[in-house]
Amino acid sequence: MSKSKEYVIPFVGLKLGKHKFEYQIDNAFFEIFDYNEFQNSDIRVNVVFDKKSNLFEIDFKHKGTVNVPCDLTGEDFDLPIKGKLKLIVRFGDTFNNDNEELLILPHGEFEIDIAQYIYEMIVLSIPQRRVHPGVKDGSLKTEALTKLKELAIEEKKKEEKEENTDPRWDKLKDLLTDK
Repeated sequence: MSKSKEYVIPFVGLKLGKHKFEYQIDNAFFEIFDYNEFQNSDIRVNVVFDKKSNLFEIDFKHKGTVNVPCDLTGEDFDLPIKGKLKLIVRFGDTFNNDNEELLILPHGEFEIDIAQYIYEMIVLSIPQRRVHPGVKDGSLKTEALTKLKELAIEEKKKEEKEENTDPRWDKLKDLLTDK
């Protein structure tokens, strides 16, 4: 993974208080992490870096769209996403990022790379099941949806055939329910 200096915050030169950073994320950002699930992405990330005397609080928020294929039809569509992440940075003897909300940097560090946290926040905000909005409201017309509807109708017909049984056998079914 190649590092990009754009996502490195040199906190040594910053004054105490809140500092705002804004990033525009596209597919070039995800290429750094060899992640190619999106055809296109347009995400705005706002970072508020609150420098205090002995720790930092970093608030990440993102909002935008990613172009992904629908799980049902395979059609590409723009999926709106948004999310947030809070990170507390403290200083200690050794580097430790085991906790997802707490990062411990060794004494003497002068900058922090936030690219990994931006990447994880965005990827984890993508829903596991991605369904085209046209499928939900019925406005999308594709070959795959037409075939799915045909198959659904056939299943209903089979259920109806099972309901039309011989009345002589209905008495035996009553025996099962009379327990």
